[in-house]
Amino acid sequence: MVRSASRPIWHPESLAARMPFLHRRSCLTRSVRSFFGSRGYMEVETPYAVVAPGEEVHLRAFATVRHRPDGGNEKLWLHTSPELAMKRLLVAGSGPIFQFARVWRNGEGSALHAAEFTMLEWYRPGVGMDGLIAETTDLLRSTLPPVVRCRGITTDLSRFERLTVAEAFSNHVGVDLLAIGEDPAGLAAAAGATLRPAETWEDLFFRLLLERIEPELGHRHPTFLTHWPAAQAALARRDPADQRVAERFELFTCGIELANAFVELTDPVEQRARFMADRARRHALYGPEWALDEDFLAALAHGMPPSAGIALGFDRLAMIASGADRIGQVLWLPPDDRL
Repeated sequence: MVRSASRPIWHPESLAARMPFLHRRSCLTRSVRSFFGSRGYMEVETPYAVVAPGEEVHLRAFATVRHRPDGGNEKLWLHTSPELAMKRLLVAGSGPIFQFARVWRNGEGSALHAAEFTMLEWYRPGVGMDGLIAETTDLLRSTLPPVVRCRGITTDLSRFERLTVAEAFSNHVGVDLLAIGEDPAGLAAAAGATLRPAETWEDLFFRLLLERIEPELGHRHPTFLTHWPAAQAALARRDPADQRVAERFELFTCGIELANAFVELTDPVEQRARFMADRARRHALYGPEWALDEDFLAALAHGMPPSAGIALGFDRLAMIASGADRIGQVLWLPPDDRL
């Protein structure tokens, strides 16, 4: 796509340049809906403006205010994921569900990031990691051609690779991640890295992941990066076979991080403890914001069925399907032509 600073994004020539990518996106949307419909999923819609958008430490939310009919005001937030709302539906007995959700993450913007984007998220009760990986594999093979090319990388979908985080650190960093534990100095020494001032174990973990591991993933074939350290479990349950890791995976295709998935944590006591730890870290970095989502914790206490769920960046999937170089090419009205 040829960009011109003198041409507004709504200009007919600007839309014409994006139209091949947008047409492919439209076809992809129909294919995804057909895929889930054939498997007994129900499409749902959950609120975008919520009292608590999530507890992720480094995701920044957009704030808004609801003016109630009685004259009162209520501060709300545009959600960063529909996860907590969709899990409430699982508690209510919805069965398998999926959603094309608009989500917002303040401060994001790059060739692969937009502050407002579409998340394809789905949950299925009664399946574990292997079942969700199999279904995700089927989705990509059903909606993409056998070979895809995006951002200069050609990926063959005839085979999907699986690699644990520990294996990835052993192969690409040369360290035994689980044996070292959450020791930043020990990890830095083993990795031959210089520990930066005030750098935590988590900071170093992600620096090594981003610099040495992720550039090697999802090239010749898509890669599932599985079994994350328990400290990075987020809303995933710990692996019953090895409490040092969680049943979480990410998927990389054409070198792009495409999806993040959990075998869901259903224990309300452990979930509360994780939320409180994440809130303390987030507040230390960015200050206090929203209240704890007590309603979600009450739903977990009522009883959520064993389930697995996944959040897939639909705009990125559209990039891969269409061969786009930038996320703005698959957005109907990108806010910034540099995206």
